[in-house]
Amino acid sequence: MLATFAWSPDMLLIIAQKTFWFVIVLGVLVAFHEFGHFLMARWVGVRVLKFSLGFGPKLAGRQVGETEYLVSAVPLGGYVKLFGEDESDAISPEEQRRSFSHQSLWSKVLIVAGGPGFNFLLAYLIFAGWLATGAPLFVPSFKDLTPDIEAMKPGSPAASAGMQVGDRVLRINEKDISTRTELYDAVAKSNGRPLTFDVRRGTQVKTLVVTPASTTVHEDGKDVTVYSLGIEETAPVITAVMNGSPAMAAGFKEGDRIVAIDGQGIHTWSQMTGFVKENPNRPLKVDVNRDGRTVTLTVTPALEKISVNGKTSEIGKIGVSGPGRSLIRSSSPLLAVWHGLEATWGWTELTVVGIYKMIAGEISSKNIGGPLTIASISGEAGAQGMSSVVFLIAILSINLGVLNLLPIPILDGGHLLFFAIEAVLRKPLGDRQRELAQQAGLLLLVCIMVFAFWNDIERLISR
Repeated sequence: MLATFAWSPDMLLIIAQKTFWFVIVLGVLVAFHEFGHFLMARWVGVRVLKFSLGFGPKLAGRQVGETEYLVSAVPLGGYVKLFGEDESDAISPEEQRRSFSHQSLWSKVLIVAGGPGFNFLLAYLIFAGWLATGAPLFVPSFKDLTPDIEAMKPGSPAASAGMQVGDRVLRINEKDISTRTELYDAVAKSNGRPLTFDVRRGTQVKTLVVTPASTTVHEDGKDVTVYSLGIEETAPVITAVMNGSPAMAAGFKEGDRIVAIDGQGIHTWSQMTGFVKENPNRPLKVDVNRDGRTVTLTVTPALEKISVNGKTSEIGKIGVSGPGRSLIRSSSPLLAVWHGLEATWGWTELTVVGIYKMIAGEISSKNIGGPLTIASISGEAGAQGMSSVVFLIAILSINLGVLNLLPIPILDGGHLLFFAIEAVLRKPLGDRQRELAQQAGLLLLVCIMVFAFWNDIERLISR
């Protein structure tokens, strides 16, 4: 029976790699967060007694000046211990200027907000540095991630089953679906078996049975069978028109949805671009849907020569973009400074909207992940290369910053809430009120952690 639980050397190696990257990723996040508290405390003149990476028993430490720097046994967080945090401590008048509890309200706010603030700063530095290299950066909106049907191939399994553009997938085989990735994964793992979809169409929920179509593709030297429904395509919606392009001269605008070219119905972005590429220097009559009405435009694709595998061919281009709406590029390091702010704001907005929709029940709480999930994605990022690890750190740093700002007692946001109440009442909350709030916050936080850990276990079991 013991052999049933024995792990192979390969499995042990995978666990070791995931653990290593988990410690690296979490260590960077915690260090930067606590450094924000530390730096702000030092800046306003509060004495920092301890700076610890991890909780629990001390593993290693060193006293440098008035601060002890520690590495503790439980690597799931960290803390900064400030002089005079407890207002009941007896502090002499000459020591009060170095005491946290005797600082002005705004100094306390600055110290507490420093942790989440530095998490956002870390993400910004990573994004700006990334963009300064000229590499594109994925910055989705929530709409880009929701399982809405935006495009559909005519005659596809989805179309034959009665799906329509605009449908939102709620469940597949009675399993809740919250993101487009979950939708595509369910189709990819179907092995061609029929799938039962519950979709919301307007105010109605409809149940449809769709059988994925199989296609054989050649990958890494071998044939691989892939499955699709015909909904994996991007909608033919224009999100940008290039200056001086044939599209701009023809009157195309951002938001136009192409519905037909020379009388032939257009349903996907690749279908549209294929038509344009095949007709350089030939006027095309294009019908677009603009604000609920049909507008007919005439555009002549410009001829462009391209080289593929040493062969030169001629294609047509009109100068519009669509599928890359979730990508940000910077043409210079100077622009990367600004675009880094856009990227940080975009990912922060996505995180906030996601948390709100989870609380409102619009997306499944099964998306909450705990330490095992973070370890798993850290290991996967490490296997893909250092750039993936750095990108993951930026995303998790934003998540950590947002979560810490939630108005839950015991988190930074809870302390900021207390300070806001103090500003309104002109006096701090009583000790008993704060104690009860802290206990309630701790209970809530423990419940969330247990729930997240349970989700981790369910993910492992379902694999």
